[in-house]
Amino acid sequence: MKETLVTEMFEAGAHVGYTKTRRHPSTKPFIFDSRQKKDVINLEATAKQLEKALEFLKGIQGTEGQILFVGTKPEARKLVREAAELIDMPFVTERWVGGTLTNNGEIKKRVERLVTLSDQSSKGELVAATKKERLMLQREIERLEVKFGGIKDMKKMPAALFVVDPLKEEIAVTEARQVNIPVIAVANTDCDISIINYPIVANDTTVSSIAFFTKKVADALK
Repeated sequence: MKETLVTEMFEAGAHVGYTKTRRHPSTKPFIFDSRQKKDVINLEATAKQLEKALEFLKGIQGTEGQILFVGTKPEARKLVREAAELIDMPFVTERWVGGTLTNNGEIKKRVERLVTLSDQSSKGELVAATKKERLMLQREIERLEVKFGGIKDMKKMPAALFVVDPLKEEIAVTEARQVNIPVIAVANTDCDISIINYPIVANDTTVSSIAFFTKKVADALK
């Protein structure tokens, strides 16, 4: 089973790390070799990490706990959103809004504003005195949708975060740690995996690699 998993990850390009000069010391035990100036990730070690992360997620499956999917880099946005929507989980695929986890009360107010305005708009009941005011409200809905559309159905703090590239999503990871929310992360060799609860050392930039891991996570939560 593990051999099959390693083969699938290899075919997805999950073994391709960054150059040795970009390597974070915490990922050194997961490096198999360096070829043509790039680190090659030990996928047997990655398979163990993945299995541990999926086991944790399966413990949440069937509960009311939600996993917040986070991936704002261009290569990850579409894949992360599709995976989250497939299993009705919240997501952030645009810029992470500071305070999403650490100032949740204020974020809830913004989300409630989005829900109220969207509902009024769909019913043709937007309260606006002039055409200009109605246009401004529509633009406000659009801005709020970009920022908070993915978390408007997140009723409480998530049980965990699933992150693609914790270096890119440093603020999200920091907030999660501050409020003791576990983080599962696909992390390339430039990331500090010592601060991640369930790191999965693998390529976090190649579309095929991101697609592989987001599907595995989504499948574990079905």
